[in-house]
Amino acid sequence: MSAHVLDNPALASLTGPHAAFAERRGRVLRYPPDVSPWLAMPDDPDAGDWADLGALAGPGAEVPLSGYVGEVPPDWEITFDVEGVQLVDDGVAAAPDPEAVRLGPADVPEMLDLVRRTQPGPFLPRTIELGTYLGIRRDGALVAMAGERLHPPGWTEISAVCTDPELRGQGLAGRLVRAVAHGIRARGETPFLHTGAHNTTAVRLYESLGFRLRRRTAFLVAKAPQMLGVG
Repeated sequence: MSAHVLDNPALASLTGPHAAFAERRGRVLRYPPDVSPWLAMPDDPDAGDWADLGALAGPGAEVPLSGYVGEVPPDWEITFDVEGVQLVDDGVAAAPDPEAVRLGPADVPEMLDLVRRTQPGPFLPRTIELGTYLGIRRDGALVAMAGERLHPPGWTEISAVCTDPELRGQGLAGRLVRAVAHGIRARGETPFLHTGAHNTTAVRLYESLGFRLRRRTAFLVAKAPQMLGVG
């Protein structure tokens, strides 16, 4: 096992609080494709694990390997490779927000539209099932949101932080992050999050809110072989 649950947060989530979502083949686990693209590899995957991953994904499928820092087999093609960072709560001034409202299934079409326009990272039709999502509306329209995604024991990831481009600069994202963090803290858990290392604006925001860098990681996507071995 990893030295810390945040070293392999998807595995810790899918074998812990999010076990009900887990789809498994051997030692490889994933969320349903309409919930989250995150999947969980063991810390020391062998050839059989890669075969199981390919069987889960399907021949030629592009598979996100977020957080994986090991070697990729030569018959898997890396199609996306971006450095990421993992930040953890180090004194966030968590507080509820009077304008924030809890979002539910009826809000998903608007949430998907906001994500499409702002590109904060993956948010899918059933992602809302992973935890609490809060939003801010102006004139009835959803203009900002943030919520909970990965859930290793004792920790909850803040994700899908986004604001309508026309309302950026008003502090809405920071307010929602503090509000989501407040709910996480109220359960006795600790907030953490991921973002791209190149997204210096987001990194500065999170650090200003009281998050600190825990580790550097990678956001990889690898394409499975067209011809998969028989496992």
